[in-house]
Amino acid sequence: MVRADVTAFVALGANLGEAAQALRDALVNLGEVPGIRLVRASSVYRTAPVESSGPDYLNAVAEISTTLTAPDLLDALQSIEQQAGRERPYRNAPRTLDLDLLLFGGARVDSPRLTVPHLRMEQRAFVLVPLAEIAPSLVSAAQLAAVVDQVIEKI
Repeated sequence: MVRADVTAFVALGANLGEAAQALRDALVNLGEVPGIRLVRASSVYRTAPVESSGPDYLNAVAEISTTLTAPDLLDALQSIEQQAGRERPYRNAPRTLDLDLLLFGGARVDSPRLTVPHLRMEQRAFVLVPLAEIAPSLVSAAQLAAVVDQVIEKI
């Protein structure tokens, strides 16, 4: 059975090692996964860690088209993170690469492994600003106003 393409959005972040290169590599790796086509990516933004520590983060959002299920897409994202040396020593630890599934078409998923739409995306300028850049219809002025106090710099 052939699955119809679903438009999904993935947040990318890194604050350890060569963060800019990690984001570039992740975008290439996303497009190489069977069943995923990279449609576009936002600019890269610099932000201070939120509920975390370490150096500033570099962040972006990618739009993809995929025939994978949401759980299979999560597996692919976690595999790309592992290839980049991602470790999870504690919650919100600094990281070489973080890939979060933000939106998966119009689907709502609430399982022990995955929640879509992403639970905290509306609280994070580092998600909303790059998402608004590539998909302005998905982010409201009110959502952006709610995070206006979070410093974010396009680089």
